[in-house]
Amino acid sequence: MSKEPVAVVGIGQTRHAAARRDVSIAGLVREAARRALDDAGSTWADVDAVVVGKAPDFFEGVMMPELYLADALGAVGKPMLRVHTAGSVGGSTALVAAQLVAARVHRTVLTVAFEKQSESNAMWGLSLPVPFQQPLLAGAGGFFAPHVRAYIRRAGAPATTGTLVAYKDRRNALRNPFAHLHEHDVTLEKVRSSPMLWDPIRYSETCPSSDGACAMVLTGRAGAARSPRPPAWLLGGAMRSEPTLFAGKDFVSPRAGRDCAADVYRQAGITDPRRQIDAVEMYVPFSWYEPMWLENLGFAEEGEGWKLTEAGVTEIGGDLPVNPSGGVLSSNPIGASGMLRFAEAAMQVRGQAGDHQIEGARTALGHAYGGGAQFFSMWLVGDRPPAT
Repeated sequence: MSKEPVAVVGIGQTRHAAARRDVSIAGLVREAARRALDDAGSTWADVDAVVVGKAPDFFEGVMMPELYLADALGAVGKPMLRVHTAGSVGGSTALVAAQLVAARVHRTVLTVAFEKQSESNAMWGLSLPVPFQQPLLAGAGGFFAPHVRAYIRRAGAPATTGTLVAYKDRRNALRNPFAHLHEHDVTLEKVRSSPMLWDPIRYSETCPSSDGACAMVLTGRAGAARSPRPPAWLLGGAMRSEPTLFAGKDFVSPRAGRDCAADVYRQAGITDPRRQIDAVEMYVPFSWYEPMWLENLGFAEEGEGWKLTEAGVTEIGGDLPVNPSGGVLSSNPIGASGMLRFAEAAMQVRGQAGDHQIEGARTALGHAYGGGAQFFSMWLVGDRPPAT
């Protein structure tokens, strides 16, 4: 039996901020879910199951928060699943929900991902204490900085690349009313002169800590026909993982990322991603990961990714816009960051991205990674259903 085509018919996200003191975790996820249901023209009664995801529980210090979120998400008496794959979890959660629809287990699924970082401190939560490791790093930036330096050496990239990415994404965020960071006075020089945190990563080249949530309503062909707005259709989706550390691991271009992208392109019939994909929402928590992932995802040859950035190819007006929403560099509710990439990709092909809409976008890639660059999840969506 063939799979059921999967359509994204509703998308909702919260206003992202350093601290959403006005809502609890339950209020935060319900805000996103209600907006997704309203976008889909649906009610809680139309939802058959809920799939929820977030990053590690110690980020808020609330263990298994999904146990008390059933009420807020209309899931009382309905199946409810929790997904966790570190920072890529928002993408993985959306894919699990999509698989339930594709397999005809459920007709309509609400998927939600969130983080409320203001109730804890993810940076220090990711800093393992002595004696478990040497006191050489703090936070995710300390872990990834050596990999960035390795990329710079391998690719021969100039020191300006990371600054250009950060400047682009912060300007893009000004077009996105939901973005956390709205730096109206941002300049290239301000980014370039910001303090060095983890050489070569500067303060303005890093992501913020955000409170926020994202939700989507996924359904099949019959549900899509009832949608008040054109849906985004899932053309391909995949997850891959590999160990954090193993002999021969390529931290600059992980095998799991390459394999995940290749699987998505195979499903969607993509043979030239640079030419066949109109927009990319890429998980870039530190600016240097844009050129690194351009190579990992097959948009550029090895050592060539930084050249696309430097040439302006990834700008909103370029021929391969990357993170027109402002990306993770401008909003980072960790558990939701991956789903935001997936949702923003779907918004592009639905034509509902507002001031950061890419004109004529018909296909868009959503990308997420997590852990020590060990978990990857991606989907490709289009404005038309997949060929049968």
